[in-house]
Amino acid sequence: MSLHLELLNPEQLAAVTLPDEHALILAGAGSGKTRVLTTRIAWLVKSGRITPANILAVTFTNKAAREMLIRVTSMLPANPRGLWIGTFHGLCNRMLRAHHRDAGLPQAFQILDSQDQLAAVKRLARSMNVDEDRFSPRDIQYFINGNKEEGVRAGDVPIADENTKRLAELYAAYDEQCQREGVVDFPEMLLRSYELLKRNEILRAHYGQRFRHVLIDEFQDTNRLQYRWLKLFRTKESCFFAVGDDDQSIYTFRGANVGNMAEFEREFAIKRVVRLEQNYRSHGNILDAANALIANNRNRLGKNLWTSTGAGELVRVFEGESDMDEARWLVEEVRSLSRDGTSLSNMAVLYRSNAQSRVLEHALFSQGISYRVYGGLRFFERAEIKHALAYLRLVAQPDDDNSFLRVANFPPRGLGARTIEQLQDTAKKNQASLFKVAEGKSAVFKKLIEDLQTETRGLPLAEIVGIVVEKSGLKEHYKTEREGADRIENLDELVNAAATFNDDSREVESGEEVDPLTAFLTHAALEAGEHQAGEGADALQLMTVHSAKGLEFDVVFLSGLEEGLFPHEQSANERDGLEEERRLAYVAITRARNRLYLSHAQTRMLHGQTRYNIPSRFLEEIPQNLMKWLTPRFSKQKAFTPDFSRQTVSSLPKKSQAREVGGWRVGQNVVHPKFGSGVIIDAEGHGNDARVQVNFGAAGVKWLAVAMAKLQAA
Repeated sequence: MSLHLELLNPEQLAAVTLPDEHALILAGAGSGKTRVLTTRIAWLVKSGRITPANILAVTFTNKAAREMLIRVTSMLPANPRGLWIGTFHGLCNRMLRAHHRDAGLPQAFQILDSQDQLAAVKRLARSMNVDEDRFSPRDIQYFINGNKEEGVRAGDVPIADENTKRLAELYAAYDEQCQREGVVDFPEMLLRSYELLKRNEILRAHYGQRFRHVLIDEFQDTNRLQYRWLKLFRTKESCFFAVGDDDQSIYTFRGANVGNMAEFEREFAIKRVVRLEQNYRSHGNILDAANALIANNRNRLGKNLWTSTGAGELVRVFEGESDMDEARWLVEEVRSLSRDGTSLSNMAVLYRSNAQSRVLEHALFSQGISYRVYGGLRFFERAEIKHALAYLRLVAQPDDDNSFLRVANFPPRGLGARTIEQLQDTAKKNQASLFKVAEGKSAVFKKLIEDLQTETRGLPLAEIVGIVVEKSGLKEHYKTEREGADRIENLDELVNAAATFNDDSREVESGEEVDPLTAFLTHAALEAGEHQAGEGADALQLMTVHSAKGLEFDVVFLSGLEEGLFPHEQSANERDGLEEERRLAYVAITRARNRLYLSHAQTRMLHGQTRYNIPSRFLEEIPQNLMKWLTPRFSKQKAFTPDFSRQTVSSLPKKSQAREVGGWRVGQNVVHPKFGSGVIIDAEGHGNDARVQVNFGAAGVKWLAVAMAKLQAA
């Protein structure tokens, strides 16, 4: 079997054939890192330096591990017995099975996935009479996992207050329950394996001597405990080969620590960093845009992607008047590309937030274009949306038993399975709906629905949806979840959907008109589920940028490039937040092979109100000579002037929509000699009394008299 070393470029070859020393390989997007990793393994074995049993290769997904094993096997003359290739959890499982007694586990210990773990936490909470309003099972689960991923046991948790003390007690009780039942959760597998090696010097020495070569894929995604686990295999003879890209570190919210790469370079005294910069995916203009963007991040290890395939097409930029205008343009562009021969499956629409898919899905559905939401559910299929719709159905029709059962105890309000079962028996006996026979504990839920009916009667549709989403307790419930921000954004988007809903089919054959809420619920049911393309069908790919990591497409649309959306407004309050947002944009751009579109909208619905947006600073950070503006407002002959230092944009007050005074209109971008660039968000008065309210971002929101404002159009 040939390794085909002659097919490698000079940097790839240098990485593959490095001498026995620690190495850091900076592998840019599309630079062939998997080829380098697998060829390195095969080269080490075929050159006679080591046997397969001397190799430990770690990656993050089962798919990547399988691909690595298949490639390595194809390059070696025989099945590489003894080779350890797998994910962190897979390898820890293998080690714990082999040394279960030393690890304090039964030989046949069982593994809890996330849902099984949550069920175990719920059982524990019930047995300890935990107040779920104060400590929800999911909060307890997040607390346990967060501490385990930092390598902190229950007895070592820093106690800052009574809540933390109680959570630490629950953590300790949970560990005792798992030990008693012979089960381990996913974070426990890594922590238990780490502790086993840490305390057992003989075992640590055995594996350190065995695994002479340790290779790590996607090193930028490792967390602190994973890095500490890896370092336990280090000996004087060992050689670590870490492959990663600090510019593609986008999983801080999962615990990834991009600083591990710089730490590795320092702690292992790396003599040479090999940079894989030749890109085999994208054309030059796309790579130049990505390079220019990411250059604005500090503390990078540094590299510059290039290609031998030529400059290719300019990056196309579109500005829509609204998010719906942006979606309509995108659909027409997709249709045009499809007519010209680009398959739908070779096109992807990327967005920063899951909630953005709703407007896009509606536009695609309306035009009959086949699509698939990759790595997630379509908007109206998401659990939080289904919960909200169930509340709305009960407001419209309280005898809907399916909706009653879905949300009677969600958010949790003490209605156990036995109570619901008794309620169903009573309803069946009386041939009535669950709502009609609700009593006792369930009467509290019944009153909530009745109160919502009273409070929303006669209100506009968007206000009805907003009140129900808020007062049902759904938003408050998701605020307690560590990853609940996406769900809350989706609930806000449901309010937006109601605000823009316009159904001409409300009149039925009898001549009566269906009420707006019923019409909206019908619309939601029709758009839910059945129009998504089946597996294997040619379909446009919709996904968040996070989901796009590792994928590539002929054509990529990156939508919603606006301040507060991308970069996300929360990034301003997080350490390294803006830099991670920039890395996320870098990942999005480098998914495109042939053509890249960047789009944004002047206005977007937020919480049911129109929001006037400032274009994302990322658009300014890409050189204008790489761009082709598809809208006349920002042609390449006109300078792109906004100041992108601001973080947020205010929503436009309803009273000021479409207002214009003294030649200035609401929503217009302007420049002030002292305050910089901003957007007009309100206007009032006339003549010498005319004034405008301008959001200058970092400089704040200010009222300015038009006659003395010294404003200029941007």
